[in-house]
Amino acid sequence: MSEVSTKALVPQPQKKVKKLKPARKQVKPGDVVKTEAVQTGKEYNIWYNKWAGGDREDSYSNKTKSQTRCNIKRDAGLTRANTTGNKYICLFFARGCCPYGWECEYRHTLPDPDDSMPDSSKDCFARDKFADYRDDMGGVGSFNRQNRTLYIGRIKECATAAETEEVIVRHFKEWGNLETIRILQYRGVAFVTYTYELNAQFAKESMACQSLDNDEILNVRWATEDPNPESKKAEKRRLEELGQEAIKDRMDPRVIEAMRAVRALEEGASLDDSGYLVEEADEDDEDEEGGRDAKRRRLAIEEASLPPPQQQQPPQPTGLLNADTLESLKYFAEIRQKNGSLPTAQAKKAPVAPSAPGLGLADYGSDDED
Repeated sequence: MSEVSTKALVPQPQKKVKKLKPARKQVKPGDVVKTEAVQTGKEYNIWYNKWAGGDREDSYSNKTKSQTRCNIKRDAGLTRANTTGNKYICLFFARGCCPYGWECEYRHTLPDPDDSMPDSSKDCFARDKFADYRDDMGGVGSFNRQNRTLYIGRIKECATAAETEEVIVRHFKEWGNLETIRILQYRGVAFVTYTYELNAQFAKESMACQSLDNDEILNVRWATEDPNPESKKAEKRRLEELGQEAIKDRMDPRVIEAMRAVRALEEGASLDDSGYLVEEADEDDEDEEGGRDAKRRRLAIEEASLPPPQQQQPPQPTGLLNADTLESLKYFAEIRQKNGSLPTAQAKKAPVAPSAPGLGLADYGSDDED
C-alpha cells in the first residue's frame, strides 16, 4: 500500500529585487551534443515528439539525462527583450542551454506573476496552447483550464517521507513559490502545486529529464484535474476572487465606494473597516425597529451635511402687463363675480351683404368716388 503525504507550504516572502546585470551565455556553441532518439517504433509522431508503435516503457528507459540545467542566481540577467518590451521567456534559458546571453531576444528571468502576458492563449515561452491536453499530459498545455500542478514521476525516494519532501522542495522552489506538495510514498510520484501557473510552466521545462539527489531521470508532466470535491470548490473560489480583484483594479475606486454606499442605504446595512457590507440578522421586531432608526439617523445626518437648497425666485412676466396689473385685474374679477353683475353685451356684427354676380371687380372698391 502506498501512503499519501500532503503538505501545504507557507508562502515565501518576496525577496527584494536586485539590479540585474547582463545575462551570461549559458553554453558555448558545440558544448551540447545533440543525440538522436533511439527508434522504438515504426513511425515518428511529431505531435508527441517520439516514436509511435513501441512499448511505453521503452520511451522512458531510453530517456537520457539533460546535459544542461538552468541556475537562476547565476544565469538570470538583462537581455535585449528588456529594451524592446518583449515579455516572453527564453525556452532555452529555462533548459540551461541558451548560447546568446544578453543578445537574446527573449528574457532571461523567472516569469513575473504581476506582469501579465500579452496573450493568454500562449504560455510564458510564447508557444500556442491547445484546447485539450495530450494523452500523456505533456506538451504546452491547454487554454481551457488554469493548471498550476505538475506530476513528478520516477522519483528515487529517500528513507523517510520527510527526507523525500525536503529534496523535492529544495529542487522545485527555485522556480517559484510552492503552495502544496503531495507525495505518493513507495510509488515514486509527487504532485507539486505552484502559486502561479507561469511558474509551473517554467518549472516543467526546467526540470524535464533532470535528476534530484539520486541520479534519476524525472518524468515531469501536467497533472490531471483533482477529483476531490473540496479541491474543486477551493479552486473555483480562488478563480472567482481573482476575477473580482481584476475587475476592481480596472474600475474607478470612487464608483465602487458610491455603489457600496447606495447599497448600504437601500438595504439598511453598514460597511466594515475593509469596505465590505455587514448584514445583521433581524431576530425580532425590536431589531427591525433599531435598524430602521439607524437608517433614519444616517439619512438625517446626510441631509444635514448637504448644502441648503436655494430659494427659487418667482418667474418674471414677459408679456405687456406687469405683475401688479395682473393682480389688480384678478381682484376686480372676483368682486364682479361676488356682486353678480352680468357681462356687457357684445356688439352685434353687421350682416354681410351678399356678393353680386359678375366678375367681382366692385369688391375691391375701385369704382367708388369717395
